Amino acid sequence: MSDSEDMTEFASIVERIERGEVPIKNIERELICPICKELFTHPLILPCQHSVCHKCVRELLMLNHEDSFDAGSECSLPGSPRSRVPSPSMERLDRLVRSGSISSPGWRRGSVTPRVTTIPCPGCHHDIDLGERGISMLFRNFTLESIVERYRQAARAAIAIMCNICKPPQQQEATKSCMDCKASYCNECFKLHHPWGTPKAQHEYVGPTTNFRPKVLMCPEHEMEKVNMYCEVCRRPVCHLCKLGGSHANHKVTSMSSAYKILKEKLAKSIHYLISKEDQVRTQITELELLINQTEENGQLAERHANEHFERLFETLQERKSEMLRSIEQSRNRRLDQLKGQVEEYQGMLENSGLVGYAQEVLKETDQSCFVQTAKQLHTRIQKATESLRTFHPSADPCFDEFVLDTSREETLLKEMCFGGVPDPPLIDLSRSRVYNEATICWRLSDDHLPTDHQILEYRRLGGPSQSPSQEDGEDSGVWRATDRVYGPSSVVCDLEPDSLYAFRVRSCRNSMFSPYSPEVTFHTPPAPAFGFLFSDKCGFSTERLVLNKRRDSVESVAGMAFLLAAERVQTGSYIGLDYIIGDAGISQGRHYWAFRVEPHSYLVKVGVASDSKLLEWFHNPRDTSSPRYDHDSGHDSGSEDTCYEISQPFTLLTLGMGKLFIPKASSSSSVSTASAASGDPGNRVLPMPNRVGVCLDYDAGRVYFYDADTMRCLYERQVDCSGTMYPAFGLMGSGKVHLEEFITAKRLTF
Repeated sequence: MSDSEDMTEFASIVERIERGEVPIKNIERELICPICKELFTHPLILPCQHSVCHKCVRELLMLNHEDSFDAGSECSLPGSPRSRVPSPSMERLDRLVRSGSISSPGWRRGSVTPRVTTIPCPGCHHDIDLGERGISMLFRNFTLESIVERYRQAARAAIAIMCNICKPPQQQEATKSCMDCKASYCNECFKLHHPWGTPKAQHEYVGPTTNFRPKVLMCPEHEMEKVNMYCEVCRRPVCHLCKLGGSHANHKVTSMSSAYKILKEKLAKSIHYLISKEDQVRTQITELELLINQTEENGQLAERHANEHFERLFETLQERKSEMLRSIEQSRNRRLDQLKGQVEEYQGMLENSGLVGYAQEVLKETDQSCFVQTAKQLHTRIQKATESLRTFHPSADPCFDEFVLDTSREETLLKEMCFGGVPDPPLIDLSRSRVYNEATICWRLSDDHLPTDHQILEYRRLGGPSQSPSQEDGEDSGVWRATDRVYGPSSVVCDLEPDSLYAFRVRSCRNSMFSPYSPEVTFHTPPAPAFGFLFSDKCGFSTERLVLNKRRDSVESVAGMAFLLAAERVQTGSYIGLDYIIGDAGISQGRHYWAFRVEPHSYLVKVGVASDSKLLEWFHNPRDTSSPRYDHDSGHDSGSEDTCYEISQPFTLLTLGMGKLFIPKASSSSSVSTASAASGDPGNRVLPMPNRVGVCLDYDAGRVYFYDADTMRCLYERQVDCSGTMYPAFGLMGSGKVHLEEFITAKRLTF
């Protein structure tokens, strides 16, 4: 389609929209209030641009005192009577509060007038503070009202709008609606109430409608002023008083005509784009419907398979259960028979019963041959009974320990049955991870909402300057090392080599199933072990212009009263000096590294090291290096003044400020990271300020290095006079703030 055809179609769509020829169908979901779930009635526009029924907002605010009711945005309708809507009952309000449907910081059960000015938007779920004036500050959405009215008329085309003047049963169907009188009339009543030659004859009338909107939208804050501008910050119409001295004084505003033109053009273009993509939308709807059918079918298939698997498990368990119960029953019957037989045997030992009674009868036999014939076998039985009486043992064990089951292993296996599939890999959080001679690696778990059992962190060394080529090709640099199981979102890896590149990755485990590895991330370890310290509030610390937090790991420069009084006496020039602060621990040997963060809004911050042999002299005899009377540059470029100045300084510092890092001029004792910066061009010596700055002091070699702590790229290095003890040093001027890294302060704070 050519540009001209495209513009012609675009203009046609705009005209159709303006004439109302776009059919109102299938839009009911856009016209439903998210609270009452009915068509909007007098919708109000919340500050978040979502619309809610007027009555719903009032119910949420729980303004049950009649005097506190107002007509909301009907202040845009001057002269109209304020509507009185009955307040919701206390029982309903109490039910709303208990159900958690509303945010009610000021509501107390039993209070007469709830003081609620904050409601949760049902669209975006953000808390909306309506302020002291409540819903009177909200605009009515007249456009939405008109669309709802057209939708109602389309839905009830057979139901006519009746004249408001005629009385039943002679009430006629309305033919006109007066927008000034806000009433509908039949032909006769309209002529009667709008006689020719009177001011009412000039009223604006339209076709029959129940939606009466004002001719001009008035400002809800200044009720007598028309809105004629659009605030781009608050995204709402405002009047000129709002801009001059109201809440929108410092906001960017545009004229209403310009905002109308821009927004209408954007909306029309968006509609044009959607209409032009109608075939694509229908294709995607077809694909989605196909996916819905596939999801339904696959879900049912998965249910059938799951039922089959569990049915087989149930059948197996049922078979084993039946077999075990059968064995228990057989063993029980056998033991009962044995014990019952033993009971009968012992009952026979009782007098006049059983064996004893029979023996007593045998003793009555007088015939010797007959007695002997019977007594021998009887005597043997009695001897056995006597022996069993002396050594009593039950014929069966009543315990069924052999049938006690230990199903803990099977239960564990059943509990570990995985239904969620393979977990998604976690992601290593670069903003929270820190690497020094120890690495603190943090990660974010996946959003599949299923808990994981644990994580495994792996790392390997990719190489470093101190590693020989044979080592880089060896086992140490290529083998992944794993930490123990980690049950939280972070882990610490110790004993990392300095000035080396390490790769890290992590994976999750759920029900013995491991996720894929996270994308590998690399960190460069500092060139030296981390040096721990806090800010010192002793040596040269200015309490008037520097503010330390309680942990002493953050310092901020502020303008104190003394600074203001001094500035009041200044007529010309600038007599402002740096305020210095040092660390509470010093360095007298070896290589040490520390890192910190400078707030981007800081005006001027200098960072580096300081020598204690010159600090006392400096603090007792400070020189105002920013004063016009102090100029160590005579005007020529020999560099002798700079050299003398540097020698006299106790500090070796790098300058940061206003989101920039300034590389000093290259001298015989310094070097910079790029040749362009070394050329001395001021533009090339200005770099973007790193998020984190690192400093490394090599005391034995007498050199200090400045790094981008995120990439470990050396930005600047120079020679430093390491006479005496060296301290981390910072200088601040104007608004500025420095935060020490947590790893740098951890040991000191723990101690």
